[in-house]
Amino acid sequence: MDFKLLFILLLIGLEDVLAGRDFYKILGVTKSASTNQIKKAYRKQAKELHPDKNKDDPKASEKFQDLGAAYETLSDPEKKELYDRCGEECVKKEGAGGGGGMDPFASFFGDFGFGFGNGNQGQREVAKGADIVMDLYVTLEELYSGNFVEITHNKPVLKPAKGTRKCNCRQEMVTRQLGPGRFQMTQQTICDECPNVKLVNEERVLEVEIEPGMHDGQEQRFTAEGEPHMDGDPGDLRLRIQTSPHPVFERRGDDLYTNVTISLADALGGFEMDIEHLDGHKVHVVRDKVTWPGARIRKKGEGMPNNENNNLFGMLYITFDVQFPKEFDAETKEQLRRLLAQDSINKVYNGLRGY
Repeated sequence: MDFKLLFILLLIGLEDVLAGRDFYKILGVTKSASTNQIKKAYRKQAKELHPDKNKDDPKASEKFQDLGAAYETLSDPEKKELYDRCGEECVKKEGAGGGGGMDPFASFFGDFGFGFGNGNQGQREVAKGADIVMDLYVTLEELYSGNFVEITHNKPVLKPAKGTRKCNCRQEMVTRQLGPGRFQMTQQTICDECPNVKLVNEERVLEVEIEPGMHDGQEQRFTAEGEPHMDGDPGDLRLRIQTSPHPVFERRGDDLYTNVTISLADALGGFEMDIEHLDGHKVHVVRDKVTWPGARIRKKGEGMPNNENNNLFGMLYITFDVQFPKEFDAETKEQLRRLLAQDSINKVYNGLRGY
């Protein structure tokens, strides 16, 4: 092989080593991606690449660490700017992280109920404070397109205080000798001495992802953001999704329903119209036949996105109401009769049975 060609190949290989990992490629985003796009990409891949879901893949842990390192770097504007300028090595030299030793999936998103194990089942169960459950009202637009919202959460936090306190109290059996050959066993409360603590209220800003297609009652969980426990871990904060009423659309499952009022002239002669959807796009409706009051049409793929597969959409059902004129004069009535050429029809209905 030509020496110059070999030298060039060695230089290219050395450059790749110094540049480090391609975090944009790992996350599957472009350099122009916004912070929210980076977070969405990370969350989507973290679901798929978590080692507990890929136990047969020997490189699962390595892939997940690479993903965590990519998110940790690119989600921080300062680290991202440094990475864009001179790569992963610069981020490490500046002490800005990017080593992949953390799990931002757990710290940023909390527990989303994926059922991932933590490998600590054999450890003693730690006492835990109560969970806080709160309703989070979101708009139908947010549930259609997805969004990141920030909430302010006031959380009581345990801080060190002067003195000591009794802690880890438990019941133990104590044996006392009453005399020669005589013993008595009694149950006593035994406590340890722990540093004293006090509760201090702290304000936290939490970022909540509203996933497209989420349903009422689904929860986003933030670990250790609930009630504190004096001798254990804090509980969790569980935000329960609730949909705010919408002036135009009503949601039922993945389907959307709406009503449109048209004039009598449009009902008889046909019409063409656009309905503005939740993300601003137009749903075109064309009717070239008579539309009676209560008639319903459906538009496939114009409903809500499916939460499990955002490429699937429900139906949009459109029900038409007809606005009739309040009154006609005698001449107009006669003209209408001649125009419609309809004889008087009198039908009798018995309950819900028609003829």
